[in-house]
Amino acid sequence: MTLDVRIQQSVVANLSTRPTPVRTGPFVIGIDPSIDSPGINYATPLPGAEISGADVTALVTAFRSYDRKPRLEYVVSTAPGLEQLLLDAGFTVEERHEYLVCTPDSIQLRPAPDGYELREPATDADRAAMIAAQNAAFGGEPISTEADIARIGGLQARGGIAVMATAPDGTCAGGGMAVPPNDGVSEVAGIATPKPHRRRGLAGAVTTEITRRLFTAGVDIAWLEASGEDSWRVYERVGYRPTGRRLYIALD
Repeated sequence: MTLDVRIQQSVVANLSTRPTPVRTGPFVIGIDPSIDSPGINYATPLPGAEISGADVTALVTAFRSYDRKPRLEYVVSTAPGLEQLLLDAGFTVEERHEYLVCTPDSIQLRPAPDGYELREPATDADRAAMIAAQNAAFGGEPISTEADIARIGGLQARGGIAVMATAPDGTCAGGGMAVPPNDGVSEVAGIATPKPHRRRGLAGAVTTEITRRLFTAGVDIAWLEASGEDSWRVYERVGYRPTGRRLYIALD
């Protein structure tokens, strides 16, 4: 089994744990009724499946029935003809990303900066603080909702990992998470530190701690995507290496 297929299968497994997973033909849609974000509610193809234009039409219909924007994320090589089918149906490419992979042999441990503590959010108050810090780091409002808190708690309950950073003054300085592993593979996501805590090595330390915990739990492939050159450098210093291509594509 190729690494691309293993990564794509992990995406299928992750979407299948959404509160309302929907299977339509060769696709799985991960629907979360509590939030309409396209970054949460999206589809992915089953690796290697034969896909037709009629399958794409049915996929769009399924999205519309849940009042969600038709959107997909997937490893390109596992569905080589799909992009053209989607473009023919009116979809537009949002982004093309390289995904990066880390293994127990490639990880480079990066310690937390002096005075900062890395730990698992153990209470809803911890989860709320971590989510608010992540939202602020990504340019949003520093708030968290009950649905956000429940989502992180559910991820942890299913075997996923969350790590929060605490600053010397006791406030939350960011965090990140990893989805529940599937067949030894897990995606690391949401690594974020608000501006006052950047340029200290904290993002690398959070990434290291999440990845280390995954490997301790028996995972052999951790993967993620970088949102820009700065985060790319952070992840490479931890031991992540570019490995394959993913596509984000949606129908407006």
